[in-house]
Amino acid sequence: MSQFNMHRRSFIRGTSAALALTALRANGMDFFNSPAPRRVALIGTGWYGKSDLFRLIQVAPVEVVALCDVDKHQLEHAAAMVGERQSNKKKPALYNDHQKLLAAHSPDIVLIGTPDHWHALQTIDALKSGSHVYVQKPISVDVMEGEAMVAAARKYNRVVQVGTQRKSTPHLIEARKNIIDTGMLGKVSHVEMCCYYHMRANGNPPVEKVPDFFDYERWTGPAPLREYDGLPHVRWWRTFMEYGNGIMGDMCIHMFDTVRWMLNLGWPERISSTGGIYQDKTGKSNIADTQHAVFEYPGLNCVWQHRSWGTPADPEYPWSFKIYGEKGTLCASTMQYDFIPEGEGKKIHKDVVYEKEKYPEDLKEPEIELNAAPATRLHMLNFLNAIDKGVKPIADIEEGHISTASCIIANVSMKLGRPLRYDPLKREIIGDPEATKLLQRPYRQPWVHPLPGTI
Repeated sequence: MSQFNMHRRSFIRGTSAALALTALRANGMDFFNSPAPRRVALIGTGWYGKSDLFRLIQVAPVEVVALCDVDKHQLEHAAAMVGERQSNKKKPALYNDHQKLLAAHSPDIVLIGTPDHWHALQTIDALKSGSHVYVQKPISVDVMEGEAMVAAARKYNRVVQVGTQRKSTPHLIEARKNIIDTGMLGKVSHVEMCCYYHMRANGNPPVEKVPDFFDYERWTGPAPLREYDGLPHVRWWRTFMEYGNGIMGDMCIHMFDTVRWMLNLGWPERISSTGGIYQDKTGKSNIADTQHAVFEYPGLNCVWQHRSWGTPADPEYPWSFKIYGEKGTLCASTMQYDFIPEGEGKKIHKDVVYEKEKYPEDLKEPEIELNAAPATRLHMLNFLNAIDKGVKPIADIEEGHISTASCIIANVSMKLGRPLRYDPLKREIIGDPEATKLLQRPYRQPWVHPLPGTI
């Protein structure tokens, strides 16, 4: 029996096998066979980069040939963990420069788990080297980066899967199939999305010397170079607009992308947003702690709200979406869903699927999101299936771009104080040259901003 068939048998065995099979088929996927282990590299070996890699190792035969990170300590720690997971116990080659890694190994697959401001350049470089790419969300920090990433994926004919794994979350796949697609909601005319987690890092750490094991210049890359005030890993970098797009770009994209997938929505016709730092102005953080945004479609508004303070509007759904139809409401999150019918119909509840018995190693993995692990495994299988069949994956780069860019445009709307309409064909904000200029951030030299016409 081949190693892959052993993985396959392991995957379909267990109490959640039927649901897993249903989820795969709902994503347009059949089981596939690979002739040899795929050669994989990971760029960005922090928390979620390793998590993505370990989920891939669990579901398919791969050889992790190289890792890249600008933090030597983090890189060496990841190499030790990967060596333990590899069937041959071999540690991968280590790099702090992703271009050197790509030139030396030309991996079949590259996983990108770096901070947002590096996603575009690393994805495009990997595509040019011939690799298929799995890139974390949001795909970019500005709209033109995203346009260039889509152009590169199409030019080099490679599969790019975006880490919006809600589309591969078993209970959400079931909700789409059994609630949305069957018409149980009736006509849908309103959607609410939210995040009320207290996740906005803040404070005033002092400026200090960059440690020898950390290449801060390369970590900063094309972003503005801030004074070094400690390792930026985990939440600290996310609190600055220099590297991302705040809670809107971090959390809204997940919920908005899922809603678009469930309701078959494309680009919004108009986007507006208000907000700012209303509650906690004591620290260095420059991302909004309070924000409201509206993504408008014909006869339908998708409304986002986040507060990184206070209590959630619905304690059962602190990070979630609610789809309102004439016949009922679908409430959904990463942890559960509830269908509430109009009148005296039957309510439906479903909890998240865990796979602790099937993958006991999950329980020993530091900082793992156990609720997200099954979704990421299915997302990886869908990615591999798309590569084998030469088709678009469930979270294709273009869909990731629409969701990412819409969130970015919401931030631009908040900055300018007016609604905006984006034309994806002309790649401009309609009738608004000032807003159009904000679709592309300036890059720090010597890095050069990618554009779709120059890929």
